[in-house]
Amino acid sequence: MTSENSNTPEADLESALDALVQSVDPVADAAVEDALEIDSAEEAAAAASAIVDEEVEEEAETAEDPYKAFKKDLRRRPGKWFVIHTYAGYERKVKSNLWNRRETMGAVDDIYEIQVPMEEVMEVKNGQRKMVTRVRIPGYVLVRMNLTEHTWSVVRHTPGVTGFVGNANNPVPLRINEAFEMLKSTVELEPAATAKGKAAANAAAQGNVEIDFEIGETITIKSGSFEGLPGTISEINPAAGKLTVLVSLFERETPVELSFDQVTKMV
Repeated sequence: MTSENSNTPEADLESALDALVQSVDPVADAAVEDALEIDSAEEAAAAASAIVDEEVEEEAETAEDPYKAFKKDLRRRPGKWFVIHTYAGYERKVKSNLWNRRETMGAVDDIYEIQVPMEEVMEVKNGQRKMVTRVRIPGYVLVRMNLTEHTWSVVRHTPGVTGFVGNANNPVPLRINEAFEMLKSTVELEPAATAKGKAAANAAAQGNVEIDFEIGETITIKSGSFEGLPGTISEINPAAGKLTVLVSLFERETPVELSFDQVTKMV
């Protein structure tokens, strides 16, 4: 008899109510309590205004952080990001070819965007520094599109493309975080006019420097107290733009710190 009573609709209802009471949502409860405490139209208007202010503040924070704004924009864009392999050095050519093919082959409505992320790095050759622009991820191109048999064919058979990354016939799109990491170098952090002037400092600070020297290499010092003497590189500090060079003085190797532009390669 007891087991029969435990299976009655009343017992089931009571169990359901108990479960409902125990499933507490603090955020929802707080919102309900706040709403119940509103006694007048003025209080309701003030509450609504506070919510709007919070939303505006959140949007302002996003606007101040270009990376957050870019990531938010990525989520809103139609299509998915896919990565394709290309022959090394042909990334920009593939981008141009694919952009033309999307138009001539009727894929304009499904292939939205093609990106070859670039970056500026400081290159040091023969003691001379210069900023150069290079492909950030050599051998890869990013395509935002709706994947169909037609768009797959348009992309895959573009000259210079060797295939999709992952499953060649059924490629998997990038997650938003993955796309963001690969594309964040395209975000403009400041006006172009001032960005170029600060690029060298930023590159050095981030260790984003290409160096045409290596440890153990013999060089010639071209300026300073040891001008004209040969030396051997023992340490390289890209961020500071410095080399530690071992110079032979009185039959003894002495470490000397020099900047990149104070030395030149042995001819």
